[in-house]
Amino acid sequence: MTNELVHQKFHHILDETLIKEILEVGAFRHFSKDDIIIDVDQPLKYIPLLLSGSIKILRGDDEGDDLLIYFLEAGETCTMSLACCMGTTKSKIRAVAEIDSYLVLIPVEYMQKWFHSNESWRNFILESYQTRFNEMLETIDTLAFMKMDERLLKYLKNKVMLHDSNTLDTKHQDIAEDLHTSRVVISRLLKQLENEHKIKISRNKIEVLV
Repeated sequence: MTNELVHQKFHHILDETLIKEILEVGAFRHFSKDDIIIDVDQPLKYIPLLLSGSIKILRGDDEGDDLLIYFLEAGETCTMSLACCMGTTKSKIRAVAEIDSYLVLIPVEYMQKWFHSNESWRNFILESYQTRFNEMLETIDTLAFMKMDERLLKYLKNKVMLHDSNTLDTKHQDIAEDLHTSRVVISRLLKQLENEHKIKISRNKIEVLV
């Protein structure tokens, strides 16, 4: 099962020699929904490659609140953790399992070794940096230029794409934490979106109609 997942998610990106090494040196771990995979200020000894599930990457403030930066899907890695590994610093982000997720953790020393010796790994890392950079720019644009109701609808649409389902099993408080606002604000805006026939709300579920 593990062998199949690694090949399925990375065979079109990484060469066969490297996949064999990943299977030999990687530590395979399962994380349940809401488990913290990487925490702020945690020394990073591994980098994660996501085999199944999804992970949300959060940036915390001094008061302990988090802001959603981007989501990771299967076949991806977190370049913010890569940057910390390359600089041998502590984590600047929090990675949380959005749903039950299965990962392979690569020791830092192999990440650095492969970057210099394996072209497919180097290309994968550089492309990952570009993708995450674009997503961070999009997050900045969203914060700077979108009103909260627009941010909320965009967030819901992104979750629909991530989970491949128009119906989301989520609580108002969870959304508020991801968008760094209050539950009261989110509840009011969700009701507004429902009145506009863009979503349909039921107990702990939201159906996105647009």
